[in-house]
Amino acid sequence: MDESVSLILKAQKGDEKAKEILIKQNSGLIWSIVKKFYGRGYEPCDLFQIGSIGLLKCIYKFDFSFNVKFSTYAVPMIIGEIKRFMRDDGMIKISRSTKEIAQKAKYIRDKLQNERGIEPSISDLAKELNISVDELIYALESGNEVLSIYNKVYQNDGNETYLVDKLKSKDDETLIDEKIALKEIISTLDKKERQIIVLRYFMDKTQSETAKIIGISQVSVSRCEKKVLNKIRNKL
Repeated sequence: MDESVSLILKAQKGDEKAKEILIKQNSGLIWSIVKKFYGRGYEPCDLFQIGSIGLLKCIYKFDFSFNVKFSTYAVPMIIGEIKRFMRDDGMIKISRSTKEIAQKAKYIRDKLQNERGIEPSISDLAKELNISVDELIYALESGNEVLSIYNKVYQNDGNETYLVDKLKSKDDETLIDEKIALKEIISTLDKKERQIIVLRYFMDKTQSETAKIIGISQVSVSRCEKKVLNKIRNKL
């Protein structure tokens, strides 16, 4: 069996040594791609790390039935990973440690999903990273794409308009004040209450998904959610 084929098969089964060898063997390929992004305000070593993450994703997703060389398959995915990093990084500056947590979480999520065949829960990822669920949620949310208010959107009749045109202009100052007040109120909630609100209303999780992540019953989530919402309404 060809050495690279053997290494890819081992890496897909979780062999860390095989992954290291594949990254080393393909380091020249990653650097050749990184050079295309020189002069854009990023350290080459940081871009190489992002490119390496792209390569690891290629390893997990590569199927020999594609009938193409691994390097040929890897190039567009590595480029895409670097472009995605630069796009998400450009709008809001996030601390290096937070970025690293988000990147590690995505890598571990792909790894566990590949090994188990199902997507791991937030609590599983937090345990693997040895951090709290709150820290992980913050890191993942920080990495979300930021939409420009000048992005094009489409109306029901198919006509183009801009996101800024869809924003409510009436009572804008009142809305801003309410958002600030809401943020302050959420910061005063205890850990479990804050987790439930973040998971339910910022990450669009169902009550059953929230219950599984936190480790409580769905009934407890429902009761706590109602209690917290009433508390927020009263304070607002």
